Amino acid sequence: MPESCFEVGILVAKRKLKGPWASHAWLPCAILPAAPAANPWTRLSASEQEEIFYAGSFEVSLHPSETAHYRDNLRSERPSLWVALRHVGGDDYEIAAVTANPYEGESMAEGIGEIVEAVPMTLDIQAKVAEFFAAFHQERPFVKRKLDPIDPEALARGGPRLSRPDER
Repeated sequence: MPESCFEVGILVAKRKLKGPWASHAWLPCAILPAAPAANPWTRLSASEQEEIFYAGSFEVSLHPSETAHYRDNLRSERPSLWVALRHVGGDDYEIAAVTANPYEGESMAEGIGEIVEAVPMTLDIQAKVAEFFAAFHQERPFVKRKLDPIDPEALARGGPRLSRPDER
């Protein structure tokens, strides 16, 4: 049986900016297929323009009802995991969410206050998601809802009259 949850490590870049309003920006930049033994927020590398940190681990959950979304993600040109960072004060951030569902990732990006980036999936993670898809996906046919026919006489009468509480 494929795993419905797996842990990933998140790498975050602190990039210098040239604008007058902010000196740097935090961006999720890579996913590790497993959590390393390093402590969260360990600096891994530094250059003049960018520092890379191991931000910590996060458990990604896969749900059988979302398998069609995972399929869309895996079939895209760049299968990704969406990583959301939440500002917790000062220069501190926490990992708020990680998802393989592209539509959930898109909805996370619409909010204010969190940094959301689509980060490429490693081949190991793609294999886990594909195995989950193969085990749980059930194609569901599209069923268009049928509306009740309109009764023109009910429209002419104004429909049922609702009484106000003071008229009872």
